[in-house]
Amino acid sequence: MSQQQLDEETPLLPPLQRKARTPLPWRQFSIILFLQLSEPLTSQVIAPFAPQLIRDIGITNGDETSVGYYVGLMYSLFFATQALTVLHWSRISDHIGRKPVILTGLFGLSISMYCFGLSTTFSGLVLSRALNGALNGNVGVIKSMMVDITDSTNLAQAYAYMPLAWSTGGTIGPLVGGLLSRPVEEFPNVFGHSQFLKTYPYFLACAVPATFSALAWIVTFLFLRETVPTRVTLGRFLRSKYHKDTIPGSVTLTGSSDSLSTEDAARPANGDDSKPLPLRSLLIPRVIIAAGNYAALSLLDIAFRDVQPLFFATPIELGGLGLDPPRIGNILALYGVINGLFQILFFADLHDRFGSKIIYSAAMAAGVPMIVIFPILNAVARVQGLSFTLWAIVGLQLAFSMILNLAYACVFIYIAAASPNQASFGATNGIAQLGVSIVRAIGPASATSTFSLSIKNPHHAWIIYYYMIALVCIGIFASLFLPRQLWKNQN
Repeated sequence: MSQQQLDEETPLLPPLQRKARTPLPWRQFSIILFLQLSEPLTSQVIAPFAPQLIRDIGITNGDETSVGYYVGLMYSLFFATQALTVLHWSRISDHIGRKPVILTGLFGLSISMYCFGLSTTFSGLVLSRALNGALNGNVGVIKSMMVDITDSTNLAQAYAYMPLAWSTGGTIGPLVGGLLSRPVEEFPNVFGHSQFLKTYPYFLACAVPATFSALAWIVTFLFLRETVPTRVTLGRFLRSKYHKDTIPGSVTLTGSSDSLSTEDAARPANGDDSKPLPLRSLLIPRVIIAAGNYAALSLLDIAFRDVQPLFFATPIELGGLGLDPPRIGNILALYGVINGLFQILFFADLHDRFGSKIIYSAAMAAGVPMIVIFPILNAVARVQGLSFTLWAIVGLQLAFSMILNLAYACVFIYIAAASPNQASFGATNGIAQLGVSIVRAIGPASATSTFSLSIKNPHHAWIIYYYMIALVCIGIFASLFLPRQLWKNQN
């Protein structure tokens, strides 16, 4: 009787147990994080001095209201040229490996930043930014490599560390840009006799990230292990494309010192899972939904990142705060440190508790108060100047911005889950990055041009905020299509 009672009360199904989190492969993972520093360093170093650079080259002819337009155009050129090449770089990485593509991207970053620092005309700035975008396919490829070395149990933890690299670069970049731009004026005792730095006042600030990218190239070449287990040579890949043939048997890397020999990276090399799918097979609803949300998030974020330093630098009477480049650099640097720590300490646990969908939706909703704070800041500055109340509100805006940044790790997880098979992660990330590059080509120019319009005419003073709130609404609408449970590979 007791045995029968025990059987009746015993659950038919054992309780679900969460799989233990696989330890991250820290050696390769730390190298990947180190490589990621190049991207934010090169992009954020120009943020503090970009408005002053545009003024110095004289293209605005003294029209302060046009500065924002040219700053946005300069930013957009990078993403416009990147949009033309990023999908190709990502698809190539599925065939020839991640490492050669990353080396090419780091080379492009280094050369283009040296050229940017030597440019004294707007056309020179345009060419250097275009070179940077065309040669740089690392954004999507590094995300693919991150997926290659992780599994479903530790992917969220890995993506929680991704903001560390971006925040560190986003911290050091503005500090370097604000501190080392126009060094003859800032440090006359040290650089006052340098005719070269008088002629090229922004070269020293640009040379720091350029040199770092060159160092990252050396680290990649010597220490980074390839994560694509089955690949072909570049020549063989190009010949197959020109002759419209499929690659007749790829070279499998086994036992090579250049191949990542971890359990996660050594995926089965048989069946469809070992072969990159054609582009048409990747254009399925879940890939489009994930890529669309990434694009919507990036459009909002890039608009905010470009308007924020412009708002800080614009005089109070024109609608901004009237801050100088060093102070702007300090604010952005402080934000970078706090944001990186916040993501590392809290994202993985928050994701385990609430899941990707809830966190992503809440992060997008945080964009509304983040934008509304802009006109409040100017109103306070007009009445109280740079008071304690104003700095407290600036801190509140940065806090909402940190919440918004939680959405990036979530959408990266959705993109990884959307890939139809393991061998097509590069191409899937390339599709997502293509959409992001397109909206980022439009975003800076449209946002900064709208900001210029809003300060030109008092009747249009709020148009920039209406525009950015509309971007938040687009992001919230797109998030409705994301499933609560991640997609599963069909293979």
